[in-house]
Amino acid sequence: MMAAFASNRPPRCAGLATLSGNRMARTGSGDLQTIQNSLLLELSANERNVLRERMRLVDLPVRAVLNETGAPIEFAYFINSGCVSILSVMSDGKSVEVGLVGREGFVGAPLLAGFRTSPTRAIMQVGGSAFRISAQDLKQSVEEFPSLENILERYTHELAIQAIQTAACNRLHEVEHRLARWLLMTQDRVGDSFDLTQEFIAHMLGTRRATVTITAGVLQKAGLISYTRGRVRIKDRAGLETGACECYAAIRRHIAAWRKDARQPNRL
Repeated sequence: MMAAFASNRPPRCAGLATLSGNRMARTGSGDLQTIQNSLLLELSANERNVLRERMRLVDLPVRAVLNETGAPIEFAYFINSGCVSILSVMSDGKSVEVGLVGREGFVGAPLLAGFRTSPTRAIMQVGGSAFRISAQDLKQSVEEFPSLENILERYTHELAIQAIQTAACNRLHEVEHRLARWLLMTQDRVGDSFDLTQEFIAHMLGTRRATVTITAGVLQKAGLISYTRGRVRIKDRAGLETGACECYAAIRRHIAAWRKDARQPNRL
C-alpha cells in the first residue's frame, strides 16, 4: 500500500514570476541535438534554425505553472522532457485534469487563435524542460511559416480529443480504471518510472487522496505498479492496459487515425 502523506493542502503551484528570468534558463536557443520535441522536429532545418534563435531552453521543475487560468499567456512552451497536466480549475480551488502534454506537444494553444488568456492551468506533473518562446515571437513565426501553423493546429485538435474523452471518462468510469488510464498516458510521455505524490494524483483525477491510496493499493497488489515514497514504477503495462477503461485506447486510436490522414492529404 502507498505511504500516507502528512499534508491535506492542495499542491502549491509556483507562479510564473518565480520561473521567469535567468534562473529558469539552462542554455540559450539550444542546438539541434537537444531538441526532442516532436513538433519542432517536424519542421524543416531552416525553419527550426530560425525558431531556435527565438526560443530558450528552460528547466521546468515539478509543480511549475506555465499558464494560469484567466491570466495573460506570456509564453508558449514546446515540451522537451517531463510532463504537463492541463487542469480545469473551479472557483473553490478544486481541479481536474483534462489533458496531458509531453514532448509530443506544446502549451499555449489559445495564442494560435489570437486569444491572450488561458482557460486552464498548465502545471508540470513531472519535471523536465521546454523550449520557451514569447507570445509575440510565436505569432511572428506562425505568420512566417505556414507549416508551423499547420503542425500546431493539428496538435491542438489532438489535445481536444484528450479533453473530450477525459471528460466522459471522469463522469462514466470508476476511479481504478481512470487511474490505470492516467498512469499509461504518463508512462507514454516520461517512461516507466516517475515521481508522483498521492496528493498530486488526487488533484489530477478530481478525487480524494484516501481514494487514491485505496485504488493505487489495488493496482500495486495486482502487481501492475509499485509505489514507494512517492515514486511510481510501471511493472506490467499489458496488465495495466487491460485494467484501464476504453478511453486510453480510444484516444490513441483517434490520434493515430488523424496522423494517418495528415500523411495522406490528397485522399479526400
